Amino acid sequence: MKIGLTLPNRGVLFGAITAAQMLAMAELADRSGLFHSVWVGDSLFGKPRMESVALLAGIAARTERVRLGPACMASFTLRDPVLLAYQWASLDLLANGRTVLVACTGIVPQAGGEVEDAVYGVDNKARVERLVEWIAVLKRLWTEDDVTFEGKHCRFAGVTIEPKPAARPRPPIWIANNAGGERAAIERTLRRVVRHAEGWQTSLSDPDDVAWRLDYLRDYAREAGRDPGEIETHLYHNINVNEDRDAALAESKRFLDVYYTGDMPRSRVASWTAAGSPEQCVEHLRVYERMGFDEVTLRCTSWDQLGQLRRVMDEVLPHFQ
Repeated sequence: MKIGLTLPNRGVLFGAITAAQMLAMAELADRSGLFHSVWVGDSLFGKPRMESVALLAGIAARTERVRLGPACMASFTLRDPVLLAYQWASLDLLANGRTVLVACTGIVPQAGGEVEDAVYGVDNKARVERLVEWIAVLKRLWTEDDVTFEGKHCRFAGVTIEPKPAARPRPPIWIANNAGGERAAIERTLRRVVRHAEGWQTSLSDPDDVAWRLDYLRDYAREAGRDPGEIETHLYHNINVNEDRDAALAESKRFLDVYYTGDMPRSRVASWTAAGSPEQCVEHLRVYERMGFDEVTLRCTSWDQLGQLRRVMDEVLPHFQ
């Protein structure tokens, strides 16, 4: 199982990290050879933070090896898809073909989500429709010239994006989702991944819940004539290394409560965070490795971001090499 690093770009709002520190951490992760990828968050008004494409451009200039992307791009359905295709193509050139665009609907419980809906005139149904349309637009503009597109939410004729991305045939597009509710609705979101994307990302953490979704995704891929091994599976997770596990979980809860402006249940903090001694963190992550996830990306739930990163690199990641 490969390991990624997620930078907490919302942390600039509450003193957990600075822009300069994020660039330094990305460079350290890249040079270490221990990380396969570096990720940043994304949200406009739902959970504000440093803008993802701008930050990824800075990271691209400071790294050479790791894959780069948003985990996930919650503003995806709010952005102009033609402009996004142009911006992302240039980002991919800066990164020499190392980008992965992880799209999601951006439906969130925070009040800022309602502000986004009002500003852009969308609702949850429109966000889902736009997700699928925007992915189709990006795929065509990155690989074709003189493109004409006629969708429900986007229409244009004779459009060519230049320069094209460095990746061939184009940068991969994944879909992130964590749908709740009825099983039929959840299955629908997973079928959407198989039909439209090259990967699935989730921040769910309950092992039983994650496992059945992973199995369903793979089974449906086979039914649809796709090789399940061609659909990357990616888990967004947290880590806090501290021999005192209670202290690690307490700091993680404080961090996540501030990050998501809520009172996260302790059970969720515990399942979503590899916490405790290095050995406890390794065993926590082994659960997802045994499920067959291709990669887990880790965000340090601490105000000592660099110190935690070094502990993760020195004491946890050697177990996954």
